[in-house]
Amino acid sequence: MAVLVFDIETAGFARDDFDEAQQEYLFREAERLPTETERAARRAELAQTFSLWPLTARVVCIAMLNAETRRGKVLFTADDAGDGAAEAGPVEFVACMDETELLAAFWDVARHYDQIATFNGRSFDVPFLYLRSALLNVPITRKTWLGYRFATTPHCDLADQFTFYGVSGRDGAARKFNLDFYCKAFGIESPKSRGVTGMDVPRLLAEGRQREIAEYCLRDVLATVELYHLWRDRLAGVK
Repeated sequence: MAVLVFDIETAGFARDDFDEAQQEYLFREAERLPTETERAARRAELAQTFSLWPLTARVVCIAMLNAETRRGKVLFTADDAGDGAAEAGPVEFVACMDETELLAAFWDVARHYDQIATFNGRSFDVPFLYLRSALLNVPITRKTWLGYRFATTPHCDLADQFTFYGVSGRDGAARKFNLDFYCKAFGIESPKSRGVTGMDVPRLLAEGRQREIAEYCLRDVLATVELYHLWRDRLAGVK
């Protein structure tokens, strides 16, 4: 069975994109602080977390690969989308006009796959895609990808597998590490090895460097593919 491995990059909306009531809700915690300096600092911290939630952020990139063939696509929003054809090759970079076009293109590919593998996708990527698609009225072609947590079909979440479903808690032998740490431990090239991390996405987006976001997202997926094969060959079936 073909397995689709994917990762998303998101960007939070600006404060002014929310109405007064929404802003009051989002920044309520900051307003309880005693001084304006503290309140301003906390507002800035809270704004940085907007990218974590589909009601306060949008999807700006999705990279996806077939785990066996390592062929796939990287979809990303870009101001100059439509100026040229998608690049040919094992991995196509496809610039989209907006998030709606990006999500529609993703679900068009997704309909060909019953099985997926992600890193932390059950708690982040998949619900984020479901909710953003619902908000933008983009048809979802695969609605079973959250799956049952204690199963690897249709969704193999490697963050669950390498922690054996959280058997050790936060501090035990199988505690959860980030993708970068697992890659370095297992001798896989880290997606952060070229100096770009997820924290850089808002800055790169503001500077119009969407292609660099796309390349970083692809490196995440390439690393996840390698980690998936390692898990499948050495750990699959451990109970």
